[in-house]
Amino acid sequence: MLKASVITVSDKGFRGEREDTASPLAADMLRGAGYEVIARTIVPDEQPLIEAELRRHADEIGASLILTSGGTGFSKRDVTPEATIAVCERMVPGIPEAMRAHCLNITNRAMLSRAAAGIYHDSLIVNLPGSPKAVRENLEPVLPALEHGLQMLLGTKSECASELNNAGPAEKEQ
Repeated sequence: MLKASVITVSDKGFRGEREDTASPLAADMLRGAGYEVIARTIVPDEQPLIEAELRRHADEIGASLILTSGGTGFSKRDVTPEATIAVCERMVPGIPEAMRAHCLNITNRAMLSRAAAGIYHDSLIVNLPGSPKAVRENLEPVLPALEHGLQMLLGTKSECASELNNAGPAEKEQ
């Protein structure tokens, strides 16, 4: 079973002024997909603190998948993507591209998301928006593919070609 964690990035949530309703939903979705959720934490919108928490979830807690919720918009305090980029050794642009493409069918505001995704050591980090509705809309289209990516990252699966049962129609025709 793959281990996952969720980090909420919110000044108000950190101060206890707003209930975190997005990360419980993300955790439930992860459990529903077969992940063991080993941690949920809240940090304020401070880039050094976000970076430290990302590293802690990977290095100390041992999460293979780390989801963040919040801090992906245009506010001057929204620095989750910058923290993710600073921590990651390799970026995975296809994940946030897929989230934005899917969500553009729901709202034209999806193009305003600055979410990032990348690899830090043996962990995949994926940024999600801060609202429960947006967490669901962004996570649903990518969650099925993340397990395969993590298996490749962790070396528990060596080939993509043998997985045609999970491929799209164009891939199955080849």
